[in-house]
Amino acid sequence: MAKSIPDYFAENVFNDVVMKKRLPKNVYNTLMKTIRNGQQLDMMTADIVANTIKDWAIEKGATHYTHWFQPLTGSTAEKHDSFIAPAPNGMAIMEFSGKALVKGEPDASSFPSGGLRQTSSARGYTAWDPTSYCFVKEGSLYIPTVFLSYTGETLDKKTPLLRSMQALSKTAVRFLRLFGNENVTSVHSTVGAEQEYFIIDKKMYDQREDLILTGRTLFGAKPPKGQELDDQYFANLRPRIAAYMQELDEELWKLGIYSKTKHNEVAPAQHEMAPIFTTSNLGTDQNELAMEVMEKVALRHGLVCLLHEKPFEGVNGSGKHNNWSMATDDGQNLLDPGDTPMENLQFLTILCALIKGIDEYADLMRISAASAGNDHRLGADEAPPAIVSMFLGEELDAVLKAIEEDTVFKTSTKAFEIGVNALPSFPKDSTDRNRTSPFAFTGNRFEFRMVGSSDNIACTNALLNTIVSEELSEFTEILEPHKNSDHFETEVKKLLKDVLKKHRRIIFNGDGYTLEWVEEAKRRGLPNYPSTVDCLPHYTDEKNMRILNKFGIYNESELKARTEVLLETYSKTIRIEARTMIEMARKQLLPATLSYIEKLCGAVDLKNKIGMTSNTERKMAEKLNDLADAFYESIDTLESLVNNAAEIKEIQPRAEFFRRKVVAEMERMRTTCDTIERIMPSEYWPIPDYSQMIYNV
Repeated sequence: MAKSIPDYFAENVFNDVVMKKRLPKNVYNTLMKTIRNGQQLDMMTADIVANTIKDWAIEKGATHYTHWFQPLTGSTAEKHDSFIAPAPNGMAIMEFSGKALVKGEPDASSFPSGGLRQTSSARGYTAWDPTSYCFVKEGSLYIPTVFLSYTGETLDKKTPLLRSMQALSKTAVRFLRLFGNENVTSVHSTVGAEQEYFIIDKKMYDQREDLILTGRTLFGAKPPKGQELDDQYFANLRPRIAAYMQELDEELWKLGIYSKTKHNEVAPAQHEMAPIFTTSNLGTDQNELAMEVMEKVALRHGLVCLLHEKPFEGVNGSGKHNNWSMATDDGQNLLDPGDTPMENLQFLTILCALIKGIDEYADLMRISAASAGNDHRLGADEAPPAIVSMFLGEELDAVLKAIEEDTVFKTSTKAFEIGVNALPSFPKDSTDRNRTSPFAFTGNRFEFRMVGSSDNIACTNALLNTIVSEELSEFTEILEPHKNSDHFETEVKKLLKDVLKKHRRIIFNGDGYTLEWVEEAKRRGLPNYPSTVDCLPHYTDEKNMRILNKFGIYNESELKARTEVLLETYSKTIRIEARTMIEMARKQLLPATLSYIEKLCGAVDLKNKIGMTSNTERKMAEKLNDLADAFYESIDTLESLVNNAAEIKEIQPRAEFFRRKVVAEMERMRTTCDTIERIMPSEYWPIPDYSQMIYNV
C-alpha cells in the first residue's frame, strides 16, 4: 500500500518536529531561541545538535555533509566532506562536530566577487543559517549557510536577505506599536515563488548546441502554430508530463516543499509549479532546491527542464512570480485589508508606505529582476513591461481616492449572478488580476511579476524588504509624536493624503503592453530601463546606497561589487551566446545550406542537359545563395564585434557594447538564418526545429 503524503512529507528534513523529538529539551529550547531570536549558540550546544543531526542523517543514508550556499553566480554551491574519521584500530568512525556544523572554509577566490577578493586571497567562510532547515539529499546532509569573505564582506545572495528580514522585523514591530499592536514581537516577510519552466525531449535537446551551452535557442523559425489558439493553457496534461509532475511533487514533498499547484502554461511545452508561501529565507532556499530537483527529475523521464527566461522566440517566456507579504508572530497578515479596508487604517498606512517606496525606488525593483535572459522576456508575450508600476484594482484605488479627496467611499463589490439555478452566486473579488502589471495587489499580497524564471529570489526580496523598512521607519518617525493623542487618526490620514498626492503616479490599473502606456509613464516621470545595462548603473545611486547602508544590507564596497558582478555576468552571457552562434553557423547551419544549394544547382544542370525547365530550382538556389552570403558576412561581423568587445577594459562600456552592437548583430544573424530554415527541407536542416521540440513530448 502506497504511503500517504502526510506520512512522507518532509521525511528528509531536520525540521521542528524532528528537532523536538530527537534533541534534549534544554538543547531544543536553546536552539529555538537561536532560530527565533537570533541568540548565539554556544559550542557545547552546537556539538549536541551536530551529533544528533549526524545520527539522523546517517539513518537517512547520508555518508557526507555539505555547507550549501548561494554565491553571486545566482545558483547554489556545495563541497562534500564525509563523516568518517580514523579509529585507533585502523578502522573508521563517523564524526560530526559543532564546529563543522556551524562553520566551513571553502575557497572564496573562484566565485564572483566584484573585486572584493583577489585570486591569491582564497579563504572564505560559510556559516550555518539555523533559520533554514537542514536536509538529506543524494547521500549527503545539506546544511544551509551564508558565505562571507575572510575580511567579512558578503559573497552570497542569502546574507543580504537575512539582514533585510531582520531590518524589516525591527521597523515593522515599532510601526505596529503605533496602532496598538503590543503583543507582536517579530514580523517576517513571506514569499511564494510561482515557478514557470519548459519541458522538451532530451533527444531533441542533445542535438541543440545552443540549448546545451546557453539554455535558449539562438536560432529557430517560428512554427506554423504557436500559442495563438490559447489551447495549451490549463490543458489536459500529456502522459509524460503528468508522470514527470507526479514524481516532481513527490520529491519536493519529501524535502518539505509545499508544491501546491501544477498546470500547463500558455506556451506549448511550458508549465508551472506553485508552492504555498513561507518565510522569505526558507522560500528562497526551497526555490533554489526546487529548480535543481525539477532538472534532475526531468532527466529520469528522458526530458529536459529549461529554466531560461526565453528558451523559444515568439512564444511566452518564463517568469517567477514573487508573491510577497508580511506576517506577524501572532498570525496577522499585514497585507490583508479585511472586509472594510476603508476602516483598516493600519493596512492603508502600510499600503501607502509600499506605494511611496515602489515609486521612489522603482529602479531598485527593476534591478532586482535584471539579467541578460530576462531582457528577452520583459515587455513581450504576457510578461510585464520594464516600466515598474503598481496595480491596486478598482476598489482599493477608490478607497485611496476617497482619502485623497476627503470623500465618502462606497464599495462597488457585489455578487455575480451566474444565471444557472443549480449554481450559487458568489462575491466578486475586490481586485482583478492584471497580468501586465509588474507589481500587482492580489487580495492579501503583492505579486512582483518581473522576476525571471532562473533568478535567485533572494535579491528581489532583500531589496523589497529594505524599501519597506525605509518607508515604515519614516512613517513611524512622523507619527510617533502623535501616538497617544486624540488626533492620531487625523495625523495618519494627513500623512496618507500627502503620500498619495506625491506618489499616485506609480499606480496604473490599465494595459501595460500598449505604446500609450510607455508615453504616459514618460509623462508621469516613471523610469524606463529596457535592458539590464540601462538599469544597473543606478544600483549605486546615492539614494539607493543610503538606504542599503542605513539598514546594514550592503556597505558601499559590497554594493559596487554586486554591480560589477552583474555587469560582468551580462557581458559573459552575451559573449557565450555569440560564440555559440558563430560555432553553430560555421559548423552546422551554413554547411547544410551550401550543401542544399549545391544539390539544387545539380538539379538545374541536370534538367538543362535533358531539356527540362528548372525555374523552381534556379529561384530557390538564387534565393538561398543570397541568404548564405548574408549569413556568412554576419558570421564574420559578429566574430569581429566579439573580438572588439574583448579589447574594452572598462566594465560598463563593455557591457554597453555587447548590448548595442553584439546583440544587434546576433538578431540580424538569427533573422537571416531563420529565413533560410523556412526554405530548407527538414532532412537537410541539421538541428531540430521548433515544431519538433515543443510538440514532441
